[in-house]
Amino acid sequence: MQGINVGNSQNSDKRPGAAASGTSARPRVVVAEDEALIRLDLVELLEEQGYDVVAQASDGEEAVALATELEPDLVVMDVKMPKMDGITAADKIAEERICAVVMLTAFSQRDLIDRAKEAGAMAYVVKPFDASDVVPAIEIAMARFAEIRAVEDEIVDLEERLESRKIVDQAKGMLQTSLGLTEPEAFRWIQKTAMDLRKSMREVAQGVIDHGAHNKHK
Repeated sequence: MQGINVGNSQNSDKRPGAAASGTSARPRVVVAEDEALIRLDLVELLEEQGYDVVAQASDGEEAVALATELEPDLVVMDVKMPKMDGITAADKIAEERICAVVMLTAFSQRDLIDRAKEAGAMAYVVKPFDASDVVPAIEIAMARFAEIRAVEDEIVDLEERLESRKIVDQAKGMLQTSLGLTEPEAFRWIQKTAMDLRKSMREVAQGVIDHGAHNKHK
């Protein structure tokens, strides 16, 4: 992708963790796109939809640095960028559990989507896009990130976190099949049941799996 490099533009709100502390009503977003016109269009679209664009980046390295510094709720990032591609940048942001990531990709780059998902991107948008494409992708990404954080906040050990996520994901799939729930509804069922029973989400999810296995072998 031929990029037009311009300096990043940030507004005056540089409050790290503002979203986490609840001091900002609007989701805070970093936009990373090396093509200036696309980046400006995306910024305008996001602001019109009620998002607070706190910074802009023209390459992957800058995107990671801004995400680390500002701790936004979301990074919307192009797959192909100079210095560091979007997939590598998404991997670094996901590894540090900084925020949700939505990837932008051209239709011809759809083969990159699996790699992007493996790197930690939680949703993607194919160019050319409009608000009806971008907003649902953002909502999906932020909901998935919130789920991951909720599961991982219960556990300190990294390996245990990964195992818990696998168990919760497996239980969600079983609930979707058996009860006809959507993925967010299945997660909320596990979360609410855990709160009601004063158990961890992993314990509830394991109970769902065990119950399913028991019924299967009846």
